[in-house]
Order: sequence, then C-alpha cells, then structure tokens
Amino acid sequence: MEHVDAVVIGSGFGGSVAAFRLAEAGRSVVLLERGQTFPPGSFPRDPAEMGRAFWDPDKRLYGMFDVWSFKGCDSVVSSGLGGGSLIYANVLLRKDERWFVHEQPMPGGGYESWPVTRADLDPHYDRVEEMLGGTPYPIDKVPFDNTPKTHAMQDAAAELGLDWQLPKLAVSFAATPDGEPGVGLPIADAGYRNLHGVERRTCSLCGQCDIGCNDGSKNSLDHTYLSAARHHGADLRTLHEVKAIRPREGGGYLVDYVRHDLAEGAPPPPLRTIGCDRLVLGAGTYGTTRLLLRSRDALPGLGDALGTRFCGNGDLLTFLLKARDRDRLRPLNAGRGPVITSAIRLPDELDEAPAGPPGARGAYIQDGGYPAFANWMIQSMDIGTTIEHAARFMLDRFTEFFSTAPDTNISAELAELIGDGALTVSSLPLLGMGRDTADGRLTLKRGRLQAEWTTETSEAHFRRLRRTMKHIADVLGAEYADNPMWFRKRVITAHPLGGAPMADRPERGVCDAYGEVFGHPGLYISDGAAMPGPVGPNPSLTIAAFADRMSVNMLEKWDHRPRAVPVEHAERLARTDTTEPAAGAAPTALSFTETMRGSVSFGMSDPRAGELAEGHEPLAFRLTITADDVAGFLAEPEHAARAEGWIEVAACGGRRPVQQGWFNLFAPAGADDRRVMRYRLFFTDDAGRPRTLTGQKNVLHGPPTRIWPDTSTLYTRLLEGHVTEERDGAAKVLAAGVLHIALTDFARQLTTFRTEGPDGSKALIEFGRFFAGELWEVYGPDLVQ
Repeated sequence: MEHVDAVVIGSGFGGSVAAFRLAEAGRSVVLLERGQTFPPGSFPRDPAEMGRAFWDPDKRLYGMFDVWSFKGCDSVVSSGLGGGSLIYANVLLRKDERWFVHEQPMPGGGYESWPVTRADLDPHYDRVEEMLGGTPYPIDKVPFDNTPKTHAMQDAAAELGLDWQLPKLAVSFAATPDGEPGVGLPIADAGYRNLHGVERRTCSLCGQCDIGCNDGSKNSLDHTYLSAARHHGADLRTLHEVKAIRPREGGGYLVDYVRHDLAEGAPPPPLRTIGCDRLVLGAGTYGTTRLLLRSRDALPGLGDALGTRFCGNGDLLTFLLKARDRDRLRPLNAGRGPVITSAIRLPDELDEAPAGPPGARGAYIQDGGYPAFANWMIQSMDIGTTIEHAARFMLDRFTEFFSTAPDTNISAELAELIGDGALTVSSLPLLGMGRDTADGRLTLKRGRLQAEWTTETSEAHFRRLRRTMKHIADVLGAEYADNPMWFRKRVITAHPLGGAPMADRPERGVCDAYGEVFGHPGLYISDGAAMPGPVGPNPSLTIAAFADRMSVNMLEKWDHRPRAVPVEHAERLARTDTTEPAAGAAPTALSFTETMRGSVSFGMSDPRAGELAEGHEPLAFRLTITADDVAGFLAEPEHAARAEGWIEVAACGGRRPVQQGWFNLFAPAGADDRRVMRYRLFFTDDAGRPRTLTGQKNVLHGPPTRIWPDTSTLYTRLLEGHVTEERDGAAKVLAAGVLHIALTDFARQLTTFRTEGPDGSKALIEFGRFFAGELWEVYGPDLVQ
C-alpha cells in the first residue's frame, strides 16, 4: 500500500497552507482534492458552461460551485484546486483582538470560548498576508481611483460616524509586490512557475472575483501556496474524493478515496487506500465534519462536540437600488473593480473606546460587486419600468400601423425600450458579516449532511446589520432591498464555520488549539470546521493563520511518532474518565506559558555587561513550553521540552515567531547541587536572516532566598545564524543581556499549566513533586556530614 509522511484532504485555506508548510520542511505530502484544476481562462462564462459549473458527482457534474440548502440557511462553497479561494472576494482581515472571547455567554444559552488568542495568531497572520500578496485597493492611483462604489462607502461611513477602511486584498494590482499598479500587466512569478503554467495579468477591474478570475490577477491558493507546495515536492492530486478515514494499525491513518473519471460512460470508480503518519483534514466545514461523522465508528471517542458550533459567520446580503444625489443618478457601478474594495466596521461591546452599545456583537459591511456582463440581468429587476416601456412601445407600434405616413425608423423607440441602464449604474449589493450565534448543529441523516440552525438567536445581530444598511441607503439616496430569501428569515452564507470546534478540553471540542483531534494523535483539522464560533470579518485569513500555526506545531514535534490509541482509551477521553489508562495508551502532555522581559546591548557578548551598558534596548519573549510525554520528560536527565511562541526585539523587526525552540529544565551542570535551565530559540529577523536566542538560568547551591532570583533570571545571548549547542563557541554573538520574570507574569504563568491525555491530574502532581524535589536538592540544607 502507498504510504507517505502526510496526507492532506482538501485544498482550501487550511489544506493548502498545511501542504506547503509540510512539503517545505521536506516531508512527503500527498494532497487529495475532489475537484478539478481551473487555470486562468477556464472559468465558465457563457450559459452552457455555467450549466455544468456545479458539483454533484452522482449527476456527473464536476464544477466548482457546491450549493447546499439547509433548514435556516443556504450556502455556497467551492470544489476545485484552491478550494474556497477560487470564489471568495479576496479580503484579508484579521479577527479583532477582543473578539477572541473566553466563556462569553451566547444569546440562546451556552458559551463561546476561543482557546487561541490574537497574539497566538499574529505571527502567522503576517506570514499568510505576505504569501497571498495582501495589499489594499489602490484607490489613489489611476485608473483605480475611478471606482464610485468605494468612494460612496467612504462617504456613508463618514456621515454615520463609522470606521471605514481599505482592507488588504489578495489581488495583484501591480506586476511585482513593490511595482506601480496598472491594469493588465504581466505578473512576475515568485521564483518558480505557477502550477498552471499560464501567464497571469494584473486586475482588470471586471468584478468577476466570485466566479473565478480568468486574468489570474487573484492570488488564489493555486497560484500561491499550492504552486509553492508543488515546487517543494508535494503531490497534488485532483478529482480524488475521500470517502472515509480510519486509524492504521501501529500508528498513523488510512484514507479511502475514489478517483473520478470524467470520460463519458466511465464506470463507477473503485475505492483506493493510502496510508500516512499524519492526516490533515482541510475539506471545509461541510466536508471535514461530514467525513468525521461518517468515520465516527472507526474513530471512537470523538465526543458529543462533533457537529456543534455551526454558524454562517453572520453573513447577510442586501441591495441598494437607484441611488440619487440632488435629483441626479448617483453612479455606484458595482460592476467596476474587485468584488469588494472597502469595509465599514460596526463596533462590539467588547471593543476599546469607542465601543458598541451594550450587547452589541461586532460586524462588518462591505461593498459588493458583480461582473459587468450581469448588468443585463440586474436591469431586468426593474420590472415596473420595463413593463411601462414595453407597453408604450407596443402602443406606438399599433398607432403607427394605422398611420398614413408611418415612422419607419424605430431606433429611438428601441433605445427607450432597452433603457438607460439607470438601475445598474446606481445600485450596489451590500455584504454583511459578523459575530452571529454559533448554536447550530451538523448531523447525518441517511448518509446526507443536515444542518439545524436558525436566525432567531442571532436576531439582534441581523437587526443591527439591516438597520445600518438602511442608514447607508438613506445617506446615498438609495432604496433599500432585502435579499429575496429574507422574508423566510433565511440567509445565504459563503462562510460556514464549526462542526469540529477546537477547545481547551475534549468534552467541549473535537480538537485542541493546534487542530489535533483529542484522543487521536497525528489527526489534525486545519479548516473552518475547527472554528469554535464566528470569526467576525471574512474568515479565510484566520483559517489560514490557524493552519500555519498548526503546521509549525506539528513539525516541531514530528519526531515524536504518534502511537495508535486503543479504543478503550479514546472512549475514556470522551467521557473525561480518570480511571487508570490501558497499557500502551497515548502519553500525557504538559504545557505552560512563560513571559520574560529585559534588555540586550548589541555589540556586547557578556550578558551582565550587556544589561548595564548604555544604549541597551528591550527584548521580550512569550513561550509555551510543552513536554509531549511527561513521564519521559521526568525520566530523562536533560528534561527536554519544546518551546514555541514569539520573540520581540526592535532591531530584528519587532515581534518574530519562534520557528523552532528547545527548553531544558534542571539539566545537570556538573556538581550535584548545580542545575541549569536552558533555552534555545530559532527565528528570523524581518530581512529573513536566521537568528538564535540562547539563554541560561543558573540554579546554584545557596540559601532558600536565592530561589526566586535564580529561577527568574535568564542570561541571554543573540547569535547570528541558527546555531546548535555544539556550535555555540564558534557562533558570532550579536547582542547580550538579561531577562527577568515579573511577579505579575509569574502569577499569570501559574494559571497556564495544561495537560492533555490520560491522568492529567496525576501528571501535574508528578511534575510538581519533581520541581520541588530539584529545588530541595539545590537549596536545601546539606544533611551529610
């Protein structure tokens, strides 16, 4: 049987990021995508092509639009290499810091809680934005300045006292990242050919982002992460649809899939299987949740949280019609520009000043768009005017028929019948989204996915969105119109989330804060299914950042091969049973977070001298220290654990993510009454240059009053390159100084201890006994005379 290091299912924002990061690290990666490839120029445009552009393999349809209809909502997702990026509107907005709520009551009961923070994701947001070429719409440059809808949204926000912004868009407006914007310019490749081998050109302002960009100006995942993944050796397989997953005896997982054959009259495809050490689920909210539900018997212990926390990210579509300014049509031209160019932000009650009103949950309203060729369809919506013109035309023709000298030139009459396009010129879709209530549930009924969700518990959110949209309409002199489905209180969402939510413990979620499924080591969820609630803004960037963080964590502990989890242990995990684990059960992991602050001086090599030198500059880090196997950690002499997090020093570009990190607790230092705590952190500065932070806490024999200063003082050096311990003496020292733990940070650190796996309480007690015992060995009285 074929076996690889990692199989990634799906090529959306979760799967593509994971495939690239793993391939970049030298792992053998196979990505299975159910849909086809769509190079620039292949996206459907005419009616015949659009009729085949939907996904339903049972009806031999293999297009990119996958449309779902559930109780309470309809949804559109994508099938194809690049997943949702093929049809999304390019917006790259970060989840607001205060919207990463913890134990916040939900309107219908229950609590929304995020086990990650904005600080956890910020380094990964940076990496994703850079990879996707995020840049704001260049509204100050010709010809991009001629985008009426953008200016109209800015005017409305100013009139209503709301925040307006130009979010970063994953679109190439210039041939190179630092080039001058222009229309139709050939885009330079990123050091390697894109996987389609087709030339791409900068944005032509055609408004076709949501139906596939035939210019290739959209920096979708196939042009970015997936091209890079293939460049690093990833095997990208399209038309491979996964049907089931299950554990592999001895560790790892087996994946059952079919390979669709597009040939007319092709027989049903046979079921095939591939094995892997790590399995990443990135098939989207619906695909991943359905796959887990189908494979539930093979993956015992998934728990009651599977299928929960479903929502539509507060999506709401409305329309502004016939905007006027001083009795003249106000041009909005929704067909010009990218689909979305700007965003108005509605504050949350949790925000810093100015905060929203009590109970308000934050939201965004964005200008929408549609392809210019859709103007004819939009114009036909003005039924009243169309009927009036048609009746007048028919009456005039009837009158002329009986005239002795009929007017044989009817050009003017036909022009009036067609109309002046006033509706299309002066109308604009509005796209709302925000923090709705994630109280829906996804289930299987006779093998088919079902969603139970209602707008009732999110009524305040939708009422606020509609009220603000009506105010925007008033400012722009436009008529307001709900989408046709709203009369049944149904929404159409392109941002389904939840179903396999992350949480801080198994009884509340399906996976942990790094996407690893509780009770099933090596099985990861990287997509929107892992979101425990609404993101608020467009969720693609947050999903990608989450997947990037997940991949870094996976690679850091790769050498700790996942073990097969006995069925009885997985079931105990789901029940949070505290009885003795079965032999061979997965190890128990322990982690805690530590923050240290201080200063270093560049050009110095001695930490003490660096701390006292003039011109020193601040340095800080926040690390999560994890021992993946507490028993092994306590048993081995070096007591080694991994460290991840960030380092912040201005000379290296501010806050930088730790790429790899090691920590040793109470490692031997020669004499019986000497110990050291060692830190070694690899990172890169903002110019991409490798750097290493090394540090040591000296735990030496002395009076008990020395315990606090010794264990809270870190003597630090900043080295050039990524330097292993064996090469320390030959490395160039860039800076040196001393870091300390503040009492407030230490108090916070004591609340961050977490365990994962069987007998967490026992593991925590054993760790505490070890820590206290080591301190006694060093600082206790010498009883041997």
